[in-house]
Amino acid sequence: MNSTSNEPIALTEALASFDALWSPRILARVNDYDVRVTKVRGEHLWHVHDDTDEFFLVLDGELRISLREEGGERTVVLPQGSAFTVPRGIEHKPSAPSGAAILLFEPAGTPTVGDRHEEIPDHVDVTTGHALR
Repeated sequence: MNSTSNEPIALTEALASFDALWSPRILARVNDYDVRVTKVRGEHLWHVHDDTDEFFLVLDGELRISLREEGGERTVVLPQGSAFTVPRGIEHKPSAPSGAAILLFEPAGTPTVGDRHEEIPDHVDVTTGHALR
């Protein structure tokens, strides 16, 4: 599978092509943005993207995103088919206790751990996205 292909990409096939968790694959490039898919389970880490928003679309399962905002901390729950954008500069922590498959849309080269973050656990891949094979 090639992320620069002029052919349709089946999301189920793209997701079936890898098993790693918290390790996004670049599905396509739209102008200067990556469309990434990833599988997640458990918790990511608290992090911030200083200069870019981060878009999440839940393809399967349920994703939770904890946010530390001016008014305090809250958690957004996203069931399958739901989308949410974390605004730039907001500290957030995605999690999926039962697992989820998600699509992310963010500028190419954006690291998965943001610009500022807590200590990176072993199960989180520090990447700007891997090629979809």
